[in-house]
Formats: sequence, structure tokens, C-alpha cells
Amino acid sequence: MKFNRSSWDYLWAEWIKPILIAAVLAFFIRTFVTQPFKIPSSSMYPTLRPGDRIFVNKFIHGVRLPLTGIRLPAIRPPMLGDIVVFISPVEKKKYLVKRFIAGGGESVQIKGGELFVDGKRIDGNPFKRFFYYNRGKYGAEDEVIHVPEGCFYALGDNSANSLDSRYWGFVPDKNLVGNAFLIHWPIKRIQLIRKGD
Repeated sequence: MKFNRSSWDYLWAEWIKPILIAAVLAFFIRTFVTQPFKIPSSSMYPTLRPGDRIFVNKFIHGVRLPLTGIRLPAIRPPMLGDIVVFISPVEKKKYLVKRFIAGGGESVQIKGGELFVDGKRIDGNPFKRFFYYNRGKYGAEDEVIHVPEGCFYALGDNSANSLDSRYWGFVPDKNLVGNAFLIHWPIKRIQLIRKGD
């Protein structure tokens, strides 16, 4: 088939240009706005279940620019109870989903299945529904864990079946990707994710 100028103009206008625009928009949205993730385990059960597909708000805590260490200004810092996605401090290419418990300068203690932050018992929703087990180096009984500046402490809702900060310690703030805000699949599970859930 022979292409003339009008054929290339048609291909550009009807196919190539729209595909390029769609690709650039998809890259922009995924990089700066929201990113999908799939829940692989039961560590956040019953809040998130294996197979749930979620969307994560990436700009709320400041997006990290690709190929740089630069992070854009955050709308707000992560808060107690936020469900956050971050890069594992142990496996550098693995993403984890846990609940934000404490930031740099705060202390955490697990006592009698309950959670204490800076000595104050955390008993509101959703925490009053969970029992936290004393496990790992950073979750031992009667141990007060001090979170270093520039890091945070995160726990899974399913404490009996979650590898979290109790075991591997603290997550550098730079590893934070964003907040989970929506379960979009499966259909019967579609719902907004609120930190009180």
C-alpha cells in the first residue's frame, strides 16, 4: 500500500496523535494524581481483602518527581488512621499497604492488645475493633518505640497476619506513595475508603 501526504495526515490526525495524547495523559495521571494497586494478602483484613483493587491519592502527601529525589509540597502530612501505600523498607521494589500509626518524633506502644501513641490509648474507630499482638523487635511487650525523624510507623489491621513495623521497623518518609481512597474492584466491594473504616 502506497502512502501519500494525505494518508499520513489522516493517520496522524485520527490515530497517532490521539494515542500519544492518551499516553501522555495516562502517564501524568498515574505519576501525579492517582495510581491503581491490587491487594495481595490479608494483612489489612477486614478493611481490605485479597483481590481488592484500590486507587491511591498520590498528590495529598506530595508527589515524588520521577528520576529525582524531589518531592512536591504536600497538601497535608499523613495522619493516625490513614491507609497508606509505600515502598517497603526491606524489599525496595515492593509496595505495601498499611495503616499509618505514628510519625517522626512520636512514640508507639502495644500493650494488652491496645495501641498507645505518645502514651495515649488509641480507642476510636477503627482501632477499637482490632487486637494488636506483641510481636517482632519493634512491637515487644512493654516496649516503647520511638519513631525517628523522617520516618513513620505502620501496622496492618490484621495484626495476627501482618508483617509490618513491628518486624522491620520504620518506613522512611520518602517511601510514601499516597493514601488509599477507593476500592474500585470487585464490583460488590466498590466503596470509598475512610480512615474510620
